Amino acid sequence: MIPIAFTGGGTGGHIYPGLAVAMILRELLPGRIFWIGSAAGMDRSIVEGAGFEFFGVPSGKLRRYFSLKNISDIIKVNAGFWAARCILKKEKPGLLFSKGGFVSVPPCAAAASLGIPVFTHESDYSPGLATRINARFARRIFTAYEDTAAFFAPAFREKVTAVGNPVRPGFRNANAAAGRAFMEIGPEERVLLVLGGSQGAREINELIRECLPVLTKYYTVVHQTGPGQDWDLPASERYRPYAYIREEMPQVLAAAELVLGRSGAGTVWEAAAAGKPMALIPLRGSGTRGDQVENAGVFEKAGAAVVIGGNASSLKETAVVLTRTIIELAENAELRNAMTAASERIGNRDGAELIARIILSAVTGEV
Repeated sequence: MIPIAFTGGGTGGHIYPGLAVAMILRELLPGRIFWIGSAAGMDRSIVEGAGFEFFGVPSGKLRRYFSLKNISDIIKVNAGFWAARCILKKEKPGLLFSKGGFVSVPPCAAAASLGIPVFTHESDYSPGLATRINARFARRIFTAYEDTAAFFAPAFREKVTAVGNPVRPGFRNANAAAGRAFMEIGPEERVLLVLGGSQGAREINELIRECLPVLTKYYTVVHQTGPGQDWDLPASERYRPYAYIREEMPQVLAAAELVLGRSGAGTVWEAAAAGKPMALIPLRGSGTRGDQVENAGVFEKAGAAVVIGGNASSLKETAVVLTRTIIELAENAELRNAMTAASERIGNRDGAELIARIILSAVTGEV
């Protein structure tokens, strides 16, 4: 069977959705699947931990602003192109699927130069720079939302198919009891799960420090602080901090009554797959292109989330709003149930399954 190549990385948000597709494809089409990712960072450990072969290539960062680092990164991107081209030429995959991130651009360009079909997926409401570049090489462009097609140039829109966001199968059939056992929490305890993404979120951590006395009146707070964070709030019966939750995350999420976190695509879609109501604090400001604000807005409009914070809000002001919001949600079961139903409606669309079957048809010649 002709192998299939995957690429993407830099953050968990670019790796885990790709792995969701790869896992389903592995069941549908026995054969070799390999991944091309960054030679540095978390990519290798996550991909190999999921049981897939990994090839590392040099990786530069794509910036929208002037920086002297752009000069050295151009050299890295060029090196990444030639390294990826050598891998693809040797391994001869029938197709390359990209999940985005700056590391995915050289492999997509290399695949196109070799005549290997490129499929790519965008998780956010508006496409990032890597997806905009990869669209030039792609035969199919998958998106999480129908409206995302409008962000592409007219020549690319006929390639766009909205499929939802890929989520690993474990999030759809997770065992809440197993999550409670991992956290050592009893069956009657209400759980507020706090997430800041795989790298943590300093603002959210500081908000938890500010609001914890109130939050623990209603919930056992399970808090992913982020690896490498200098965190000094000790664990207690009503507060459980974890630097990072990996394999157990689907079960922990299943045990949660409410999710509080950023609004990266991975966070909101995994919570939706688990049918959880959300309180979202999107990353804002000059250091972001606004994708989290857009993602949060979609889920708020659908009734699955409440959005907290704004550009002008201080930490103290946001803490007041956060506390008021969590109290309202904790005391209003009818509102939580309505948000749960809205979340389930979004999460029922299995993007990983849809993408895997389209890839299967492409490599087997059925389309």
